Amino acid sequence: MVRLMATIVGNNVSLVSALLPINRLGFKPAPKPKSPILASRASSVAILQAQPDHVSGETKSTILACPICYERVTWNGNRDLSMDSISGSSLQCKSCNKLYCGDYKDSHIDLTIDNVSGEPLPASIELFRFPWMSFLYERGWRQCFALVGFPGPEKEFEMIKDYLKPVLGGNIIDASCGSGMFSRLFAKSGLFSLVVALDFSETMLRQCYDFIKQDESFPQENFIMVRADISRLPFGSSSVAAVHAGAALHCWPSPSAAVAEISRVLRPGGLFVATTCVFDDAPQYIEPLRQNIARISGMNFYLSEKELEDLCASCGLVDFKCTRNRNFVMISAKKPV
Repeated sequence: MVRLMATIVGNNVSLVSALLPINRLGFKPAPKPKSPILASRASSVAILQAQPDHVSGETKSTILACPICYERVTWNGNRDLSMDSISGSSLQCKSCNKLYCGDYKDSHIDLTIDNVSGEPLPASIELFRFPWMSFLYERGWRQCFALVGFPGPEKEFEMIKDYLKPVLGGNIIDASCGSGMFSRLFAKSGLFSLVVALDFSETMLRQCYDFIKQDESFPQENFIMVRADISRLPFGSSSVAAVHAGAALHCWPSPSAAVAEISRVLRPGGLFVATTCVFDDAPQYIEPLRQNIARISGMNFYLSEKELEDLCASCGLVDFKCTRNRNFVMISAKKPV
């Protein structure tokens, strides 16, 4: 989630500014959409109501799987999968005998593969593991996304609900959730049977946990936080109704590997909804520099909607739709039935 060109092309704003010497963010304004708010190839936003499926804790926990072998894990402890069940609980894979536990604050379950060799991580990943970034994310950083056309969390949430109408009542993974801005909205909406807030950054998940603990009205019974690698999702195949990734695609070191994993865990008819930016007004000389930028920083950015459509199609997703507002784009794609 390296956002904004500080989202979109990562955390190195000076690099982007040097490469793209035009206006505020280095780009000419995109053509104004037909609508004063959004131009869309998708349907308009509607008021939604849904009754989440009543699913037992045992059934909900079976979506979790070992990130090594993808076999389902056994939940040891409180079988009611929720925020409160993390404390004193663990997950064990019967296939490889790997044991997964909560972090020291009992805020989340860690389902990553141990980095015992100290492999370096891309800058786009490490940035969001700093505590100061987790603190600032909803206290100024995310608000800057408006500069490239992001409508804001409330409007984006309404758009997401419109895309997700066919799967409301099912479970949802908020991938690369950051400090949980949308995870919390999903949970409080009551539209989903289970909300999984997922991120690789421990500090982001702990910030999300702190926000939740400050909200006495937050429904903790159908909500859980998981630390995981987006390219190694700890969920069973065809077990998830929806995956959302807000302002994250450009931060994934390998978007194709991540979207392939999302396609794997989605059930038939399941939906993937994501937001990022498209810089179709970028100078021509940017195209040959993209790979070098991605190689150095771990950040990826897109020059056309077609690139995003091709990304989804290459990972087996169909029925691509998108909504634009200047550089902002929200995309949706479906796993075939």
